[in-house]
Amino acid sequence: MSRFDEEWPAHRPAVFGAAYRITGSVADAEDIVQDVWIRAHAHDGIDDVRDLRAWLITVAARRAYDVLGSARARRVDYVGPWLPEPLLTGPDAAEPVLLDETAGTAMLLVMEELSPPERVAFVLRQAFDVPYEQLADVLGKTPAACRQLASRARRKIAAALPRRPAPVAERERVLAAFCSAYERRDEAALLELLDPDATYTTDGGGRVFAARKVIAGAGRVVTALLRVSARSALRIVPAQVNGRLEFLVYRDGGLAAVDTAEVADGRITAYSRVLNPAKLPSLGESRR
Repeated sequence: MSRFDEEWPAHRPAVFGAAYRITGSVADAEDIVQDVWIRAHAHDGIDDVRDLRAWLITVAARRAYDVLGSARARRVDYVGPWLPEPLLTGPDAAEPVLLDETAGTAMLLVMEELSPPERVAFVLRQAFDVPYEQLADVLGKTPAACRQLASRARRKIAAALPRRPAPVAERERVLAAFCSAYERRDEAALLELLDPDATYTTDGGGRVFAARKVIAGAGRVVTALLRVSARSALRIVPAQVNGRLEFLVYRDGGLAAVDTAEVADGRITAYSRVLNPAKLPSLGESRR
């Protein structure tokens, strides 16, 4: 067995993680992983590469950079709000990924507002600490230009995420209370758990019924959640998604959606629901 074949399983999560953060798509990331594996096998000197992990991440980033352009073009015609494809990261996850805040739903959404070079520069620097010289090879720019791209991306993200996310323990407490209130259909308790300016975003992609616009205001959000739950007999189950506690949504025993939430100052500030069936296959093995 070659050195590459021996080390590939250990490096695959980093390859997938880089591709997923850059594209926001599990399907695209899986395709990129396959492309990287094929290219590595075709590379005559692959077993002599000094830093194999860095080489693989660089190849994945180049491919993801190419894919990102077409992915953004597809989103122009997307029906309704677009949300990142969720990734199950619990013990039964089919695709492990190196996890940090750059893989969270809120961060992936903010990164959608970056230019493709800014997004690649931010991901490779923030999540993988790739040197600017190596980043220059990926983007075809000078190291100085890449430094500026990464710096500009950090400033944009800091401006778009002004509220400090809740600590893990506080987040889990709030979401546990939300789950309990949701099961009881307790409107008053749900209102207490939502920030007055909370938003609710649903992504159906035109394939299933979903709101075409973001719903704003705690009262309107609670009304929408309870109306849909009563009509469709939905049940939410806590699960690790994108590296943190979120919810899988079930209808008649089958996975119907994935819910994610942002928590700050003891309340939910944003609630999102991915309903598009095309974004759920990677979670399809999970059933309750």
